[in-house]
Amino acid sequence: MNRRHSPLLLEEIVEGGLCIGCGLCKGVAGADRIQFVLTPEGRERPVARRTLDQATLERINAVCPGTRVEGAANAARAAHVQGAAGVERAAHAEGGAGPEGAASAGEAAVETARTRAMHDLVWGPAEHLSIGYAGDPEVRYRGATGGVLTALGQFLLTSGRAKFILHVAASRKEPMRSERALSFDAASILEGAGSRYGPAAPLIDFTAVLDRAEPFALIAKPCDIAAVRNLARIDPRVDRYLRCALTFVCGGASDLTKSEEVVSKFGIRPDELSLFRYRGNGCPGPTRLETKDGRSFELTYQDMWEDEATWRIQPRCKICPDAIGESADLAASDVWPGGGPTGEDAGFNGIIVRTERGLELYRAALAAGAIVAEPREVSFRDFDEFQPHQVRKKRAVWARLAGMRAAGQPVPETHGLRLAECARMNTLAENLDEARGARRRAKQGRLGEPPAVER
Repeated sequence: MNRRHSPLLLEEIVEGGLCIGCGLCKGVAGADRIQFVLTPEGRERPVARRTLDQATLERINAVCPGTRVEGAANAARAAHVQGAAGVERAAHAEGGAGPEGAASAGEAAVETARTRAMHDLVWGPAEHLSIGYAGDPEVRYRGATGGVLTALGQFLLTSGRAKFILHVAASRKEPMRSERALSFDAASILEGAGSRYGPAAPLIDFTAVLDRAEPFALIAKPCDIAAVRNLARIDPRVDRYLRCALTFVCGGASDLTKSEEVVSKFGIRPDELSLFRYRGNGCPGPTRLETKDGRSFELTYQDMWEDEATWRIQPRCKICPDAIGESADLAASDVWPGGGPTGEDAGFNGIIVRTERGLELYRAALAAGAIVAEPREVSFRDFDEFQPHQVRKKRAVWARLAGMRAAGQPVPETHGLRLAECARMNTLAENLDEARGARRRAKQGRLGEPPAVER
């Protein structure tokens, strides 16, 4: 936990490498005070139109997921953590099994799903763990992995639980870019299926969304959901109208320059594109580009992402204290033993049901056939295997933040994410290496950003 005596300026948040471009600062301050620009680095960033007053800065600092990130707020779970942390630490160190949840199929899953809350030092709280996929074969095929988030978004609408879904989708005018979308029917949700790896600002008009005074659900990155949970602390309308928050286990948001490099590789211009699909139409599915004159190009997932040096991941992602969606109601992940695909498969999601609200949705969607669960037990140790990079990051973040702080750079205020406890799973040498590396990169400017200007 880190507390500041005065709020950071908007420029300090951006230049300190804390901004992810979610857009909520513009939503709470107003378009007359903040504009969003696409920077030369390929990031969507806020720029103050005029000097922001103290009250506005305090509000921005209170909601920004770069300045504040909180895990699931539940006193009972917190007490459970204190009693179980030693056992969980030993399980990670020795490779043993941690708390498990039973997964099952069809209506049997609804009847037999275990409801006892679980907790893991790395993965945090869960009501239930399973592996599943969309019940509709087309949704499963078109989704980025198993189509679970798409299927749940559709079910929230068709069951009357939500009036609309707030999510991101490919821009119709600029297919390489992503934009905030509101979907009111299942077909629109399916149209937006598939990963969008570049910059996106789903919360850019979030207060206007609340002004609609209608029940809705949110499908977004973990940091976007953290921002909304922050806003809920000061705006009661969030809890009044937000019926469910769904997320994915996130590997990071890339700069638009990553996509621009792909387009350039094929010798085409962005304004020639009619389609830029990162994933989907299989699992993981190809990155596919189509042009207005009928040409098409594809890259395999491995070709797209095999060289980590070309990922162009934004600075905020490298110190993310919660890439696994602890503040969501449900999180979905890829299911790739070892952390990466070896080829195409039918599409499966790891499902982490975080809250009782998420559990109700999960059970209802199972009963309706919107999603299907595999008939096997799933534990947190399975998620270690599916997402080993997330385990490494969670164990490294505390030391990385310490290194940034030592370099004089601002860091997020964190609550309920067990960062220090996860760091104790490392050796002293490992933590020192992470902290010194972060301090060095921070001093070199590699964990910060230039001032935000429009390209």
